[in-house]
Amino acid sequence: MTDKTTATAAPPTRAFILAAGMGTRLKPWTDTMPKPMVPVAGTPIIGHTLEKLAAAGVEDVMVNLHHLPHVLEDYLQKINRPRIHYSHETTLLNTGGGVQQVLPFFEDTPFYLINGDALWSDDDVPALLRLAERFDPARMDMLLLLQPVAGMTLTGGVGDYDLDGDGRAIRRVDQGGAYMFAGVRICAPGIFTRPVGHPYSFLELMDEAQAAGRLYGLVHDGAWHHISTPGDLERVNHAMGGAPLALRGGA
Repeated sequence: MTDKTTATAAPPTRAFILAAGMGTRLKPWTDTMPKPMVPVAGTPIIGHTLEKLAAAGVEDVMVNLHHLPHVLEDYLQKINRPRIHYSHETTLLNTGGGVQQVLPFFEDTPFYLINGDALWSDDDVPALLRLAERFDPARMDMLLLLQPVAGMTLTGGVGDYDLDGDGRAIRRVDQGGAYMFAGVRICAPGIFTRPVGHPYSFLELMDEAQAAGRLYGLVHDGAWHHISTPGDLERVNHAMGGAPLALRGGA
């Protein structure tokens, strides 16, 4: 596969972190904290993400809240850069509806959309900058960061996507593809056309972009971890040099 795409827009300066979910598979950790607050190598998962966003030049980040929102707010209010904004969801709006709720925040410009439990490390060039360099709004509605399943050794992976010769992402319903979606992407705001307050999955938008030939993928060249269970968390934390984890009665 050759990269035939060149960026035509400035790198995103705004981002959305999906942090409202319940994280039920990671219980008992998520009984006392939202999943993005679970610590890995001494820092909450969301803290690792914010560090990468700041380094990539992102200035403003919207975070949606629902499950134990005060725990996230107590941590995020200490973050100086980037600036943090909140979207409180009294009723969960799912991954598409949550973004739809605050669409004006992005001012009609492409933005990073990152799952609250996305945890990755970079090789030579940070993944966010690689995405920004590759994203071409003239050809793409979204650009996904994809992790080779064959390289996932600490946590299990499923083959969400394959790539065609032009770098378009093709979803594998049987999950037999070569790549797992890493929960990190750049989106064009024009794809969000549902009514505000309507819960829906972002996967609907991904499938629509694929049908239009405007869904592309970029293969990640570093490590990425799919933390779903306490066992996953322990293995990744150990691999990243963290002290042994111990549950506490709070954040």
